Amino acid sequence: MTCTIARRGAVLAATTLLVGLVPATAVADPAQPDADQPGAPSPGAPGIGDPYYPLDGNGGYDVGHYDLDLRYDPATDVLSGTATVAATATQALSRFDLDLQGLQVHAVTVDGAPATWTRDGQELVVTPARPLWPGEDFAVAVTYDGVPATLTDELGESGFFHTDDGALVAGQPHGAATWFPANDHPLDAASVAVSITVPEGLQGVSNGALEGSQTRDGWTTWSWDATEPMATYLVTLAVGHLDLRAYQAGGIRYWDAVDPALADLDLDPATEGPPAGEVVDAALARQPEVIGFLSDTFGPYPFGTAGAIVDDVPDLPFALETQTRPVYSPVFFTDEETADSVVVHELAHQWYGDSVRLAAWQHIWLNEGFATYAEWLWAEREGIETVQQQFDELYADAETEFAGSGPSFWSVVIGDPGPATDLLFHPAVYYRGAMTLHALRLAVGDEAFFDILREWAASRAGQAVTTGEFVDLAEKVSGQDLDALFQAWLFTPQRPALG
Repeated sequence: MTCTIARRGAVLAATTLLVGLVPATAVADPAQPDADQPGAPSPGAPGIGDPYYPLDGNGGYDVGHYDLDLRYDPATDVLSGTATVAATATQALSRFDLDLQGLQVHAVTVDGAPATWTRDGQELVVTPARPLWPGEDFAVAVTYDGVPATLTDELGESGFFHTDDGALVAGQPHGAATWFPANDHPLDAASVAVSITVPEGLQGVSNGALEGSQTRDGWTTWSWDATEPMATYLVTLAVGHLDLRAYQAGGIRYWDAVDPALADLDLDPATEGPPAGEVVDAALARQPEVIGFLSDTFGPYPFGTAGAIVDDVPDLPFALETQTRPVYSPVFFTDEETADSVVVHELAHQWYGDSVRLAAWQHIWLNEGFATYAEWLWAEREGIETVQQQFDELYADAETEFAGSGPSFWSVVIGDPGPATDLLFHPAVYYRGAMTLHALRLAVGDEAFFDILREWAASRAGQAVTTGEFVDLAEKVSGQDLDALFQAWLFTPQRPALG
């Protein structure tokens, strides 16, 4: 789950060194046999190989596309439908797993033929009618229903939220498996199409582009298509009374979905500020401007669509960089500066976190440090505070400022913080991550630094990455040995010396 962090009125929201991590398709696979002499089929691994979350994802196949044909009834909270997963076998498979938590499975087919299945915790274990061979494309269709569970951890609730008029999905590091069968790990990204049928009068919103809507017999089907591959935790769904706004700017198509209940919502009665709806509208209106600024800094925006979802969900305390359409809690829209800051953060993740995604969760500073640094750059642009000033203030005061946030600020090893969510999303991951980037900038100079950021976004687009790969790129572009710098800032549990 992505946590919230407050500092000097700016509320930040999110979204570890595992050098040489093998791709999703090879984590637990046996040696590949010759195509002409396939080895004996064996089960795919029940986990993809992440050291923090060993049962997230699965081995033996690579997903290319998810097609979700779903119906949600807010009156009963029941989600039902069929998920079709198009994949390619990467070993000779006798059976394979999908991640699925709760929900009742009614039928499973592989390439149209009935398959057998069993449930083992979060694992849906599928045995096809015949083995699958390396390189073979196949499609598994799972028909299911039930009431999706909301996840709870040290930071509160995340994943599938049931609202007063519908539902909202936002959860990190996992959560997709609470509402559709998936290879639920960022290492295996795929394109996603979501068709969501809801009671007439409600809107259904997901990632990518709206392909159309159709109403029949009191139900409306909303069809969304996200053609650029994404990690499963970045797939979102919003159902409810939503003001859906479509527009185009700079060659990018936008869809914003905003709860009309925010129009008159006063989030801070102690002040005379505007209602949340006005702040939301003003912040979302700046999205094209923000994307333009980030494109000038990091390189071209990596997707064809953009936008936002802002739903009045009392239990949602964070924002999440759901691909092409971030989800925001209303708590961020108390004032203009806070609202702009969180929008910058989540849109920066479209480059760093979404397009360039994590190979394992221990590398999370590559997401959060970059998005936080984007906020610092924006604050400087807006004349609020320079990047150097923000760095200096944190260097002097971070230990005190974040006292009470779990382990002390400088003790967190952000290059490998650990699997507990209060470490994975500790303030140090965000702020020490951003400070690491600024220390790099001071060491290599502005020209090399921004070349590094742009090259990282361009050369690793669509890939799962590690800290070691970023260090290698930084050294290649700058021509400097940076091992000591990164060791001090990422892997040493104390405040690094300056100069």
